[in-house]
Amino acid sequence: MFSLIALFGLAQTPVDWQIREIDHLKKVRQVTRDFVRAGEGYFSPDARSIIFQAEEKGENPFYQQFVMELATGATRRVSPGVGKTTCGYFHPAGTKLIFASSHLDPDAKKHYAAETDLRAEEKRTKKRRRYVWDFDPHMDIFEANVDGSGGLKRLTNSPGYDAEGSHSADGKHIVFCSNRTGAKNLELFIMDADGANVRQLTKAPGCYNGGPFFSPDGTKVIFRSDRRKKDHLQLYVINADGTGEKALTDDDNWVFWAPYWYKDNKHIIYTAADHSNPAARPNYDLYWMNIETGTKKRLTWAPGADVLPVFSPDYRRILWTSTRGEDRSSQLWAADFSAP
Repeated sequence: MFSLIALFGLAQTPVDWQIREIDHLKKVRQVTRDFVRAGEGYFSPDARSIIFQAEEKGENPFYQQFVMELATGATRRVSPGVGKTTCGYFHPAGTKLIFASSHLDPDAKKHYAAETDLRAEEKRTKKRRRYVWDFDPHMDIFEANVDGSGGLKRLTNSPGYDAEGSHSADGKHIVFCSNRTGAKNLELFIMDADGANVRQLTKAPGCYNGGPFFSPDGTKVIFRSDRRKKDHLQLYVINADGTGEKALTDDDNWVFWAPYWYKDNKHIIYTAADHSNPAARPNYDLYWMNIETGTKKRLTWAPGADVLPVFSPDYRRILWTSTRGEDRSSQLWAADFSAP
């Protein structure tokens, strides 16, 4: 019994999909429970906390940002509580964090009823909506204190969508997605950590380029884009100075997204699903890739979605969003990680 718990984080006999995961994921455990849904989590620089988005029980049906102390489970909201938020991320110094929020939208609360009605319709018809990200034009990137004491500072102030931000390892820069050059031009930009000196990184107008992360050495940025086929995301890498852009995937029957760097600057973990059959619901799983050779390996096999994987600062653990739990709700999960 001890060996099963140690390997699987479970006290029952493992099933086939758990056995298929064990080479790379051990001590798989659920991290969040007390939310309607939760996901997109990132470790703090000391790995003692995580920031994540979650829906509280109450009036607001949209995500807010929370920080959880992993040792105790103590959780605090660090976003304003109004409107929508996404993409929280710790500053490497550990005292500040960033996230995108629409709380300055004067009509933020008016959007709650429409979302609640759509969910009621889903429940009544037992038909789930196709996932759509709305690129809210009131989204801006804000900085706040990690301890929840406020310190809210607006970093972007351009008309339209500014979100999906993350820091460079030295804390000097933020890479993010914005449509400041046109409503249909969702491009990547880099700015200084205080919001100054904004410069455009990608130039692929008329499509979506998003979900960017600096490589650990700060020389490259990994991201996703639907420039080949609308809504069918592929993975790309580009030098941080805007040169050397390269496609890492090129299968329009699949959707690839949420790439995140491994410590060696040449491997990534990411999410993918086969969309070739329009009559079948795609099942998203986590994959591993060598970006120099293109070699890929599947990491998860659980029923349900496994998405948005990230590494701990020492690269020994991963944190991701999954519906593998008994209630099938979206929650955060963690595991000890062994690289392929």
